[in-house]
Amino acid sequence: MNGLLAALPQRSRQQFLASCEPVELRFAEVICTLGEKIRHVYFPTESFISLVTALDDTARLEVGIVGDEGMLGTSLILGVDRSPQHAVVQGAGAALRMSAATFAQHHRRDAELRERLSRYVYVLMRQLAQTAACTSYHLVEARLARWLLMSRDRAHRDQFHLTHEFLAYMLGVRRVGVTHAASSLQEQGLIDYSRGAITILDNKGLEKASCACYREGNTMYSQILGGARAARRR
Repeated sequence: MNGLLAALPQRSRQQFLASCEPVELRFAEVICTLGEKIRHVYFPTESFISLVTALDDTARLEVGIVGDEGMLGTSLILGVDRSPQHAVVQGAGAALRMSAATFAQHHRRDAELRERLSRYVYVLMRQLAQTAACTSYHLVEARLARWLLMSRDRAHRDQFHLTHEFLAYMLGVRRVGVTHAASSLQEQGLIDYSRGAITILDNKGLEKASCACYREGNTMYSQILGGARAARRR
């Protein structure tokens, strides 16, 4: 179950879920592009989606991840029907989908849903600002550890697929920078990385290697939306 929807009162949740359809998201599937009209909203349950901003045809940076803690399509909450980023499936799996028109109806008539989603928009804005600061000031190795932990929390497993190209998007660095950072974490026995397959070997060690943004992000989510992020602790 998606965390945003699970926290709704039972009646609101049942009415909302009745309008959703289950879908399977495929790895690397582009759900929407910058400026594209939003036709559906997505609530991941077993998948996760990367939010990528582009400066030009070659310069891209991942600015956020949406997993079972959130939703894709938040600009509709603000009355804007255009996507503010590229949305690319980074973790394949199940999600719930609803048409933008139906979502607008639910949002308009359900005050508890509006309050919950407004809080999520605030959290997402804070996360985007935190990512910008993290990208500017923290070391690549610490930022890589943070992104791997965030991916782990949304994949709900210790092994997943992240290509060199996408890791470069995530960190805003060249591929050689990704290689050095990943090699360092691997030499410390924290991860195993081969041909895009990443396995986290030491969760607590990786959390120590991460910048403080990882812990602060989880704390913020808990304070604003209630309940801990769906991360597995070891």
